[in-house]
Amino acid sequence: MVTAFVYPFLLSMFILMVSIHLSHKHDLFIDDASHDKPQNYHEDSTPRAGGLGIISGMFFILLFPLGIKFILPLTLAFFSGIFEDLHNSLSPRRRLSLQIVAALSAIWLTDSVVTYLGLGIHMPYWMGIFFSTFAIVGMMNAVNIIDGFNGLASGIILLILLSFGITSYTENNMDIFYVVLVTTGSTLAFFVLNFPKGKIFLGDGGAYMLGFIVAIIGIYLTSKYDGVSPWYILAIFIYPVWEVLFSIVRKLYIGLSPLKPDTYHFHMLVYRQITGNNPYTALLILIFILPFITISTLYPDRSMTNIAVASCFIVTYIIIYLYLYRKDRQAKK
Repeated sequence: MVTAFVYPFLLSMFILMVSIHLSHKHDLFIDDASHDKPQNYHEDSTPRAGGLGIISGMFFILLFPLGIKFILPLTLAFFSGIFEDLHNSLSPRRRLSLQIVAALSAIWLTDSVVTYLGLGIHMPYWMGIFFSTFAIVGMMNAVNIIDGFNGLASGIILLILLSFGITSYTENNMDIFYVVLVTTGSTLAFFVLNFPKGKIFLGDGGAYMLGFIVAIIGIYLTSKYDGVSPWYILAIFIYPVWEVLFSIVRKLYIGLSPLKPDTYHFHMLVYRQITGNNPYTALLILIFILPFITISTLYPDRSMTNIAVASCFIVTYIIIYLYLYRKDRQAKK
């Protein structure tokens, strides 16, 4: 257990600190604070190389049989974003294609496919493959979207991993438990350097990779164990998933392309109208999410309970969002 957590943490921390030094020295992976982008909420130019440290620590999953099956898809997920961090962007079509290949390879190697949706609803296997692929790619991009403030995306991932660690241990699957520990150690090293000071950013490579690994772990758990409801996975993922769905609907409603960035994501409104502080914004949202994740973790086998948790989150989110949005619009008049 020490090997699965401490060693990935130490290796990830070492690579991250080296990356910070080399990025500033050679102007690599630098996110220029002077660039006028909607998601810029930092004052200092900062390397977007967090994924390098995390994936270095993640290679400890090779010590475990299931981890060997994860490493190739995980690397593909990482490469779908690292070029953006180097400012050598892949085209959206190539990036999406690489993400789909990563998802399909993980499904094939681990035989993790969602075919049962709970409540007596079953899907044919081919539809399950399509659904699982869509879920993995969707989660990859959802984590990237919420990666706006120090500690927000990585903090959400750590809460998800804590829940998965408890669930996998309860189900007595030590293989996936050790994968969770390795991922937690690697991610925690990044979190320490990212929150609250923002010494290094996750970057697209890190965000896509973390979204990928939690998605495939969730699909693995629900496809292998009757005691893990797919609605538990949704409830655990509800914040990033709903942020994406809500943003798509919101932008379409006002005539914007869902792909066009703007300044009206939930975390941005929280920053402008409540905290006015980068790390406090992440901390407040993490506190907001924690009760929902806690309840779902206590009842991973109960579909109706987790549907209720997800529904309560959505209703609460919408109420808070509309209040903050109106307040923000009034402040700009």
